[in-house]
Amino acid sequence: MPILPEDRSPELPLPIKAPQPPFVSSDDKSVELSSRRTGMSFQRTRMSADRTLMSIIRTALSLISFGFTIFQVFQKMQESKMLAAGGREPRNFGIALVVLGMVMLTLGIVYHINYMRELRAERVRMMTQGLVHGESKYPVSLTLITAGLLWLLGLVAAASMAFNLPLLG
Repeated sequence: MPILPEDRSPELPLPIKAPQPPFVSSDDKSVELSSRRTGMSFQRTRMSADRTLMSIIRTALSLISFGFTIFQVFQKMQESKMLAAGGREPRNFGIALVVLGMVMLTLGIVYHINYMRELRAERVRMMTQGLVHGESKYPVSLTLITAGLLWLLGLVAAASMAFNLPLLG
């Protein structure tokens, strides 16, 4: 259980004297604490949305990499004459998995952007009403940047498979 400043022994000095706003009543203090908790809940909600996007990224990455792997394995088997050449089914199945991963990732990115836009708008509405503090800013979502980069990688993989181009040179 934490020791509150008013319960602290006067012999134990605080390392930093933090300024405290003048609270007229205990109701003012309760309103301030509630406002801060609400502000922190916006940060927790934002992080939760990032975690949801991360789970979509993991699933999309699995689909994209599995589709590309299937394509590569069957292509190498056809090149080494282990399979009859000319079968397009593995290629089509691999492309389908990559495209499915990209579609899933696209929907996840769109959902994330819309959700964050609404969350920011709600936060601004509450700030203008004085219900929540808005000193902390929303940082750029590294998860969203990662999702965009993975989407580009999926596009390159799909193009490589569809047009039979080497992926890295």
